[in-house]
Amino acid sequence: MLRFLGVVAATYLGLLAVTFFIGRVIPVDPVLAVVGDRAPEHVIARAREEMGLNLPLHQQFVRYVRRAVSGDFGTSVLTSNPVAQDIARSFPATLELATCGILVGAGLGVPFGVWAAVRRGGVVDQFVRIVGLVGYSVPIFWLGLMALLVFYARLGWVSGPGRIDVAYEFSVERISGLLLLDAALAGEWEAMRNAFSHLVLPASLLGYFSMAYISRMTRSFMLGELSQEYVVAARAKGLSETRIIWRHALRNAMVPLVTVIALSYAGLLEGSVLTETVFAWPGLGLYITNSLQNADMNAVLGGTIVVGTIFIGLNLLSDLLYRALDPRTRERAS
Repeated sequence: MLRFLGVVAATYLGLLAVTFFIGRVIPVDPVLAVVGDRAPEHVIARAREEMGLNLPLHQQFVRYVRRAVSGDFGTSVLTSNPVAQDIARSFPATLELATCGILVGAGLGVPFGVWAAVRRGGVVDQFVRIVGLVGYSVPIFWLGLMALLVFYARLGWVSGPGRIDVAYEFSVERISGLLLLDAALAGEWEAMRNAFSHLVLPASLLGYFSMAYISRMTRSFMLGELSQEYVVAARAKGLSETRIIWRHALRNAMVPLVTVIALSYAGLLEGSVLTETVFAWPGLGLYITNSLQNADMNAVLGGTIVVGTIFIGLNLLSDLLYRALDPRTRERAS
């Protein structure tokens, strides 16, 4: 446990060190971003002192770590709100979008990958590989624009950019920040349908790109498992092919696949910048993008720390699940 906590602390400290030095080497003066480049010299000097930028670099880093650990990322120049408050408001939108996206990606990617491995070299295998190749090759912003053009502008099957129509914006009390959940709890079924209509297109797009990666990795892991001796022995004993594939081979393949799915989920939770920009989705990625364009470095670095924390947390969770699924890792660790 001590070793585990030590790894977490060292990783998080490294994340804070990277974000701190990035904030110092970029050609943006945080003082001028606050007071303006036409402020008098005494105002600039006073603001620099209040922000602690007149201190030695190591003292600035200690102060930065203390504030970051307590959740204080400073004040956003763009919104004049605490950065933590802005992130708390924008992150549920990304959480909702990413969760739906990974459900689509993993729900389709794993069966497709298994199917492709079982039918290796066949039509199904070629189809899955082509779908994955397109997912890797086509720029996501272009596909998002084409999806809006076809399914929203031409066919009218889904709602357009944004998270919900203005008519329903204030009809749902924000409890969790997840619109589908909040609308269901409030019994606002029309608002829930409207929110789902806005969600389905960007979530399907993210789900498709994560499915391309997950299906490819599932296929690779399953090919390795199907060539193992225990599969040959199971077939010799007369076990059905369905049981061998889904109960034995896939169960062993799920051990490394958990890490793949966790990292894919983390990649979506970090704020899919291009997707949120194309669909005007008010999530973490759009917040960081707007902050970067306006030189709001407190918001950019605060969002970066949150993204890094998500990756650290999901990596640790996947490691724990890895040990739970494979008892041999627990034996080696002990």
